[in-house]
Amino acid sequence: QVQLVESGGGLVQPGGSLRLSCAASGNIFSINDMGWYRQAPEKQRELVASISSGDSTNYADSVKGRFTISRDNAKNTVYLQMNSLKPGDTAVYYCNYRGRSIFSSRWLEVWGQGTLVTVSS
Repeated sequence: QVQLVESGGGLVQPGGSLRLSCAASGNIFSINDMGWYRQAPEKQRELVASISSGDSTNYADSVKGRFTISRDNAKNTVYLQMNSLKPGDTAVYYCNYRGRSIFSSRWLEVWGQGTLVTVSS
């Protein structure tokens, strides 16, 4: 089992910055992707950014140049640095973990509980 604990959400003014953290614990597979998704009211959950165990990153077009995802493998923690925040970034942000054993093609997927980010003046 893998558990995810998120932190760092809150209220910020437009143009401001926040950093989200997600710490994973439990049986962490060496092959894994971690990422952040978000869901705004009445919208579908969407990928914000992801990072593989090999440090390959992927970003939604809407956040490129403003958000940076990184990870500390020693701490099993992924971070999302969010700069130049806009009201449209307001959403619940969810941490996501996908991992598998080197001996299996089956992926285990786990979601965090979500943290609210509100961008408003």
